[in-house]
Amino acid sequence: MEEKPARLTGARFLIQAEEAEAMAKEAGVAAVTELLPLLVPAAQRLARPPISNYRVGAVGLGTSGRIFLGANLEFPGLPLNHSVHAEQFLVANAAAHGETGIRCFAVSTVPCGHCRQFLQEIRGSAEIQILVTSDEEPAFRPLASLLPLPFGPPDLLHKGVPLLLEPHDNALGATVVPGGGGGRGLFDAIGEGRMEQRLRAAAEAAARASHAPYSGCAAGFAVADVDERVYAGSYLESAAYNPSLGPMQAAMVAWVAAGGGGGGEDGGWGIVAATLVEEEAAVVSHVGTARIFLEAMAPGAHLEAYRLRSSKAD
Repeated sequence: MEEKPARLTGARFLIQAEEAEAMAKEAGVAAVTELLPLLVPAAQRLARPPISNYRVGAVGLGTSGRIFLGANLEFPGLPLNHSVHAEQFLVANAAAHGETGIRCFAVSTVPCGHCRQFLQEIRGSAEIQILVTSDEEPAFRPLASLLPLPFGPPDLLHKGVPLLLEPHDNALGATVVPGGGGGRGLFDAIGEGRMEQRLRAAAEAAARASHAPYSGCAAGFAVADVDERVYAGSYLESAAYNPSLGPMQAAMVAWVAAGGGGGGEDGGWGIVAATLVEEEAAVVSHVGTARIFLEAMAPGAHLEAYRLRSSKAD
């Protein structure tokens, strides 16, 4: 059966299992796994790399049978470590949709060390199959072949601690402590104050779902646009610390995956307000980084920050 180019209409980052099966059949391939590399060019086109102009696309198959796309994001005006790698985008996208595992993925270029380390947070990561479409002879191979002697969660965590893509319900109490933000004028002007409640609820839900076993700083970030649409992201930590994906970046993954944001030359993505929720008295805090991030991404956007006391202390 002859392979045909896979068609993906619009800027889509999620394909349901039934549609994935139908697309594989239409493309003339025997299995959904063979569809993944055919979708990589479409994922690359969704990338937003205004600094490097180097587009990376990743397409993964979850244990649910759903397909998740990822693309690299870069943010002018911010240090390079704020960038989102395509593999991180893919995993954050999967986590946001309740996926419990990644079986395999295809990517346009070989994963960097940063991404190989970030993927260690997924249980059974050594067996995740990876195909690099730019290889001379592309073929699936296990992540363990790219990182044979890994450092990861087993080195720092007790058995039974939930890993990335596993259910998290961080023990955050209902008591909210203001964590520092701007004035309330913009919130009062948008939706008669309802926007503040929606943003806080979204950021709190993201904080409860965050993967932060190393710092204990459960955190979530939510942003709103001029049309009052809200997008939120959870903090996703790495055992090696530096590859961690901040809640601001995770929120931008949700923003882009939902079709929001202009990412234009003026640096304005249409964000008008944002809220950070994080655990009180944690050893790290995202408040300062959130201010810097918004200043570059959406100058003038309103920020509120809240810290929740752990319910374990109640």
